Amino acid sequence: MAVFRSGLLVLTAPLATLVPRLAPILTSASRLVNHTLYVHLQPGMSLGGPAQPQASPVQATFEVLDFITHLYAGADLHRHLDIRILLTNLQTKNTFLPTLPSSVQNLAHPPEVVLTDFQTLDGSQYNPVKQQLERYATSCYSCSPQLSSVLLYPDYGTGELPAEPQNVPLPSTIRPASPVARSPNQPVCGYHRGAVGGTFDRLHNAHKVLLSVACVLAQEQLVVGVADKDLLKSKLLPELLQPYAERVEHLSEFLVDIKPSLTFEVVPLLDPYGPAGSDPSLEFLVVSEETYRGGMAVNRFRLEHGKEELALYQIQLLKDHSHNENEEDKVSSSSLRQRLLGNLLRSPNERPELPPGLYVLGLTGISGSGKSSVAQLLKSLGAFIIDSDHLGHRAYAPGGPAYEPVVEAFGTDILHKDGTINRKVLGSRVFGSKKQLKILTDIMWPVIAKLARKEMDLAVAKGTTVCVIDAAMLLEAGWQNMVHEVWTIVIPESEAVRRIVERDGLSEAAAQSRLQSQMNGQQLVEQSHVVLSTLWEPHVTQGQVEKAWNLLQKRITKTHQTQD
Repeated sequence: MAVFRSGLLVLTAPLATLVPRLAPILTSASRLVNHTLYVHLQPGMSLGGPAQPQASPVQATFEVLDFITHLYAGADLHRHLDIRILLTNLQTKNTFLPTLPSSVQNLAHPPEVVLTDFQTLDGSQYNPVKQQLERYATSCYSCSPQLSSVLLYPDYGTGELPAEPQNVPLPSTIRPASPVARSPNQPVCGYHRGAVGGTFDRLHNAHKVLLSVACVLAQEQLVVGVADKDLLKSKLLPELLQPYAERVEHLSEFLVDIKPSLTFEVVPLLDPYGPAGSDPSLEFLVVSEETYRGGMAVNRFRLEHGKEELALYQIQLLKDHSHNENEEDKVSSSSLRQRLLGNLLRSPNERPELPPGLYVLGLTGISGSGKSSVAQLLKSLGAFIIDSDHLGHRAYAPGGPAYEPVVEAFGTDILHKDGTINRKVLGSRVFGSKKQLKILTDIMWPVIAKLARKEMDLAVAKGTTVCVIDAAMLLEAGWQNMVHEVWTIVIPESEAVRRIVERDGLSEAAAQSRLQSQMNGQQLVEQSHVVLSTLWEPHVTQGQVEKAWNLLQKRITKTHQTQD
């Protein structure tokens, strides 16, 4: 069976009977599609008759919203798939606009294959049914000209479908504003305009639930706030957040796909209230369990400023059943960013001028980030370590290549009685003064680079294949031009200050001054190939380094095979 880049899954069975079948249906679909899988809900539709099946509106009830949540939750096991549940045919009880499109809906990724859970009596791939399926799909959506069709028959072990519970409601995942108990078949109320907000970094299935519920509720316009600037500072690994424009691009494509009849206003969220606190025309706000208190605060803010409260819809968090020990137990962007640690983020540099057979890494990060501990881990794995600080000591030593130029530039009052340079006094002179620091770096960086190249020759002589230049100022010095990859260690600035104070006995102000003379984590990551973090326990850091090292070995092997 061919594997297709994008597909359309048409679910025809009643929602209650679909729940026990969802896992095998999604597993079967994931074997056929490797990128985008659109899901079209049309319960009760028959493909077996002679008449052309027609799209019909589906009443939006709380059971439907719960089903959407369960489908996205189940889909999280197939993370290679970008699953999008199409909402065009869902209709609320007070729909203000026609829900069914009068023409074919264009999708961002036209499906190459259409799949369905429709059951034929003999369990075969009955050709007329497949033809009906293809005609139905192409009458609703833009599809590839050579559309294929597949009837999915998940393997249940015995060859028979499991017993289907009758009238058993789905576990509740949506809590409406009203405290009155709701039934699964209760129709969902539609609104003219509403809002939803979030960071929406690396759009995942929990985001899609939040957005889908908001799209079902909204009939005319949905305002989507996307966190930016100050609201990102408290995020875990903010250096790995997608840029605002990239997050908006992915978000907009998804929204237009799932409900093109809506008008979307995507705006930056710069404070906790955003448009939800100030726009008098908004009627509802969709929040998660985690942000429900924030929704309540928005309503208090609105009341204080003479505006009506918003109807709040609270969405249950999706559980992440495959999270690692240091990750959240919910589906979250934070965990996705953590999983990037140790991965190659951009193509390595070609450095034909470096010694043949030697692969050079530049290890950097702000002061206090943990470069030394990571360097030791890499050394234990077989890397040759070039410590730029040690090279600096050699250069500063009496008779060293930088001794006379530094004393001439800064005076003899930076010397100990024995004639050696007092680096603490020199540091206090240059940190906090860009002019003085530049004088020092203009002397030191070329000298250390020259010493580092000699160390590379020594590494080759010892038969080492991987060499690591450990340097806090690697990028500032321009030394990325003599490495194949830049590996950066990131930690929050507040943690770096704490570590510097504890390690070096400096004041917080002095520690912050030292950090201000360096590139920040975001600037470093923008020029890096691999990112690591020492924010967690040592064994977590070790796991990251071992992962990064193993992936590096595969890259080196592949490079050698290509050259051969």
